[in-house]
Amino acid sequence: MNPEYATDPTHASTDTSPDALYPIAVLMDELKAEDVVLRLNAIRRLSTIALALGPERARDELIPFLEDSVDDDDEVLVALAEELGGLVDCTGGGEHAHNLLTPLEGLATQEETIVREKAVISLNRIASTFTTPLQAEEHLLPLVRRLTEGEWFTARTSACGLYTSAYSQITDETIRTELVRAYSGLCTDETPMVRRAAATNLADLVPHVDKEVAISSLLPLFDRLTTDSQDSVRLLTIPVLIALSNLLGSEGTSQYLLQALRSLCSDSSWRVRFMIAERFVALATAAGPDIVQSDLVAVYASLLRDNEAEVRVAACSQIPGFGKLVGSQVTLERLLPNLQDLVSDTAQHVRSALAGQVPGLSPVLGKEATIEHLLPLFLRLLRDDSPDVRLAIISKMDQVNEVIGVELLAQSLLPAIVELAEDKQWRVRLAIIEYIPLLSRQLGVEFFNAQLRGLCLAWLSDPVYSIREAATLNLRKLTEIFGSDWAAEKILPEVLEGTGYLRRMTTVLALATLVPVLSPQTIESHVLPAVHGLVNDPIPNIRFNVAKCLEALVPVVKGDQVLQGPVADKLRPMLGQLEQDSDADVRFYATRALHII
Repeated sequence: MNPEYATDPTHASTDTSPDALYPIAVLMDELKAEDVVLRLNAIRRLSTIALALGPERARDELIPFLEDSVDDDDEVLVALAEELGGLVDCTGGGEHAHNLLTPLEGLATQEETIVREKAVISLNRIASTFTTPLQAEEHLLPLVRRLTEGEWFTARTSACGLYTSAYSQITDETIRTELVRAYSGLCTDETPMVRRAAATNLADLVPHVDKEVAISSLLPLFDRLTTDSQDSVRLLTIPVLIALSNLLGSEGTSQYLLQALRSLCSDSSWRVRFMIAERFVALATAAGPDIVQSDLVAVYASLLRDNEAEVRVAACSQIPGFGKLVGSQVTLERLLPNLQDLVSDTAQHVRSALAGQVPGLSPVLGKEATIEHLLPLFLRLLRDDSPDVRLAIISKMDQVNEVIGVELLAQSLLPAIVELAEDKQWRVRLAIIEYIPLLSRQLGVEFFNAQLRGLCLAWLSDPVYSIREAATLNLRKLTEIFGSDWAAEKILPEVLEGTGYLRRMTTVLALATLVPVLSPQTIESHVLPAVHGLVNDPIPNIRFNVAKCLEALVPVVKGDQVLQGPVADKLRPMLGQLEQDSDADVRFYATRALHII
């Protein structure tokens, strides 16, 4: 067969000669191969083969053949489940999409979870292409019924994932009522796995039903699931609670859901409380401001004090969002005392979560309240024993800066910043370095020269390479802020000091990093003399980096013109000497630099 047929649907074959059967024959051979890789490759080419066969033959020959291929290695079945979902266009579009349901039905009953999940995703994808409600009634509805009545829990689990598609596609109210009744049976199934699947998919079904149906039919299911004996089922009802709250509104939530909400928030299982805490802002938003003020503020405060550290961590993740919902007054009066307690929490990861989120309250509280109430918390967190806590608070300081101003922030935090600049944990020092350019830009050159310049230069001698590298990048950003003349006066003399191997390496690295932001005059007067002194360095690694530095320097001083003048007179001899170096790497970079002059 002509290869172009494989990719161009306009060449779809209707030939039934032996030659036209070639793709099917090859596919059959490869699917029967012992090598899993061959079978996988064959599955991945299904769309190509379907295009070559044409829609009619793909429906009549390829799909029936695939129905017999569902007894295979799990990896192959996963691939088959995925590929079948993308064959709708190859088999004639939405009006013929139902032909793909049969092989996927077999995959939806497989023992392996991932195979069933992929099959359900493809089934929903195919159902979304149906052109009429009648198509869903005639083909999808019987499939859902068969899976719901399946003997093994695997079929019933997959059925749970198809009810939303069936309900939304079908318009007949009698059939819709039947679907809700059948789903009720899945919610009370004797197998916990089925009840978990029913709870998981109920949240997707809720937006498609009317309020009356939700109150009369879905609320009893929800209540039954929230009191399930398995906490793995109860925790899955939190998204259902949010979906029902969004549908019923604040009044409906207060009337029908408030008791269940209180019950879940005080559930005996920490995993249920964790799920509540993790989605608390979404839940509060759906419930409405009245319920937030009357019930949820107290609930949230209790979650911040929960006995389980994981629940407290999840509650901390909601601090900024919940603060916006309740406002500054409630935050200060009812939430801040709990946050002050969490600063000294015994669990490090709780303090880390708090440090990463509490700066987000600054826009909520405003300048004065932030200075009075939050800055003391920040200072305590900056002096925490854990480097992760210190890193978390440092990384979010920009949120505070926008509220109280960088000058006041720097005055409050400068002692802590200086202390952290010498922290024994290199990741903390690295975080401080990354924060310096933002701080310096807003504080100005005079403040930087007086308070921070020494820190930035000291990092060039740090024993950790990542810190030295970050320090050179920091100097480049500072030069972009304060200018080349400032660098020539305040930075380069310090950079060029030192004679040890490590300091010479750092010098070359710093010069190579800085040259793109230095003026030609500064390069000629400061950089070239320093580099010239290192061309004859006894250490090959130094000379190698000198060659790379010179290569980086050439396009900076050359621009679009031919390199000439005093800079060229100094560059060429140095590169020429390095081109004759005994080290191959040095010669390579020197030669490459000479070629671009």
